[in-house]
Amino acid sequence: MIRTPPGWGADMLTQAYRSLTTTTETGSWEADRLSGHLGVRRLNFDDLRWALARGWDDFGQSRTDVIFLCVVYPLAGLLLARLAFGYEMLPLVFPLASGFALLGPLAAVGLNELSRRRELGLSAGWSDAFKVFRSPSFNSIALLGLILMGMFVFWLVLAQLVYNLTLGPEPPVSLGSFAHDVLTTPAGWVMAIVGTGVGFVFAAIALSISVVSFPMLLDRHVSLETAVRTSINVVRHNPVVIAAWGLVITAGLVIGSIPLLLGLIVVMPVLGHATWHLYRRVVRY
Repeated sequence: MIRTPPGWGADMLTQAYRSLTTTTETGSWEADRLSGHLGVRRLNFDDLRWALARGWDDFGQSRTDVIFLCVVYPLAGLLLARLAFGYEMLPLVFPLASGFALLGPLAAVGLNELSRRRELGLSAGWSDAFKVFRSPSFNSIALLGLILMGMFVFWLVLAQLVYNLTLGPEPPVSLGSFAHDVLTTPAGWVMAIVGTGVGFVFAAIALSISVVSFPMLLDRHVSLETAVRTSINVVRHNPVVIAAWGLVITAGLVIGSIPLLLGLIVVMPVLGHATWHLYRRVVRY
């Protein structure tokens, strides 16, 4: 039986959630016990500046731009090539660009590993980023990554649905006409407002469950449930500061995307490294 995209996405998220909440692996839970009590510190804006400064330092030392030269350019090339053959994907350009923020924590796992290794005094060359595949918590990292990817796909489905119900279902005839419809028509305003609202909900959920989850899974052999619960507690205890962190990430991705995505070669590694240091600042054992 062929599944529709919404049905497929819902099934995948449901199965992932069940796997997360029913995990009973003895080793994982024993590791939780041995890790001791996980506490959450209060953050302030100086902590964000400190994490970003450390992220910049790690970027300069690790030269992780090589990794993102291999990732950003193919994505940009595929997107631009697709747009060159028509305007069918034009309504999804913004959802695609903004939706990549949902996958940012997953993309930063290798960067988290480099910062972890540098903190321990180990080698931290770009090839060491791939040692995350040897992590004892790799299965949990992969599962959380699948959850974020499922959210990304579901976000694109909803974005297309919003477009179809407002300005669609026919694709725009040109970039100029699409911009005119979005900026000057009631239907375009509804699309922008509703789409932004839906995207905000997805972004808030993704940030809440992943703000420190991936670094924690690399640092300690804890269960995925423990990592996600701790991440949510970080948000619950520091709502204003974490909201500001989300804005920093969003602003950085937007600024980095403007010059043909070239800025992401710097922005993404710095944010990825900074995430590790923010985790180390806020979670105590």
